[in-house]
Amino acid sequence: MEHWTIHQPGLPEDLACEKAVLPAPGAGEALIRVLTCGINFADLLMLNGTYQSTPPFPFAPGAEVCGIVEAVGEGGDSALVGSRVVAYCGHGGLAEAVLAPLSTCAVVPEGVDSVVAAAIPIAYGSSELALARRARLQPEEWLLVGGAGGGIGLTAVEIGVRMGARVFALARGEEKDDAARRMGAEHVLDPSDFDLAGYALRDTVLQCTDNARMDVIVDPVGGDLSRAMMRITAFEARVLPLGFASGDVPVFKANHLLVKNVDVIGFWWGDYFPKSPDAVCESLSRLLDWAANGTIKPLVSDIIPFDRAPEALTLLAERRATGKVVVSVA
Repeated sequence: MEHWTIHQPGLPEDLACEKAVLPAPGAGEALIRVLTCGINFADLLMLNGTYQSTPPFPFAPGAEVCGIVEAVGEGGDSALVGSRVVAYCGHGGLAEAVLAPLSTCAVVPEGVDSVVAAAIPIAYGSSELALARRARLQPEEWLLVGGAGGGIGLTAVEIGVRMGARVFALARGEEKDDAARRMGAEHVLDPSDFDLAGYALRDTVLQCTDNARMDVIVDPVGGDLSRAMMRITAFEARVLPLGFASGDVPVFKANHLLVKNVDVIGFWWGDYFPKSPDAVCESLSRLLDWAANGTIKPLVSDIIPFDRAPEALTLLAERRATGKVVVSVA
């Protein structure tokens, strides 16, 4: 088989398409012939060796796939062979075949395209579990989403609206602004229009909401935007730092959390498979059903062919993607 491999910390252009021996599934594993692979910002961090779970070099990036189960290891259900599934593999998905834990595989319903299916696990799974399980988002609460033009941000907007929240989105550029509105955001602002070191963003948000502050904040960006959003928190607000696309990991001042009774809630979707697999598998099955009946409509902005896979990562690195980027493998 072929896979895209990086041998030392580097950039998307350092990936090389190489031959590899087709792996055999071990106990509790499935061998999946990859049809599509979803690309995430975490893949970029893995490339440069800064992600919290970067595998040893060399490796192939790609943490989520949709494909056909070719074989299962010891203890696996042989009835799954031949099924089209989505799976979380952690890395290795930018390949013609990959091994994934059977516990992370979910059968894709008929009618859900393989490109759409590959867009669901990490982005939608993160937003659904984060908002429902960790933030306990309630109908009519205000939800502020930073980076709302990206994969995680757009799904947080869509899931938040579905849960009955009033959603305020922050997205850079007209195209990303339009995408957030299509997902149901009540208000959208471009943070690049504001001096984030001051209070202009806060004042504009409050003006739009008749002085209502934010009950829940989803922050996949960090940096100056994170600090600006913290100025708009309501009493007993819940803040979820879901990523650091800016490269600047935010620091939350304890005295600010204290005086406003604010919760900062950690969340990493990938850690649920080993520690609470039922929760994440139930969430994933629910999301796939929603996709099948049209309740959610994943926005895939870019489909990149396998022979140009590094371009998919470059799109994320250069902030040019609006929605999800998926590599078509087969």
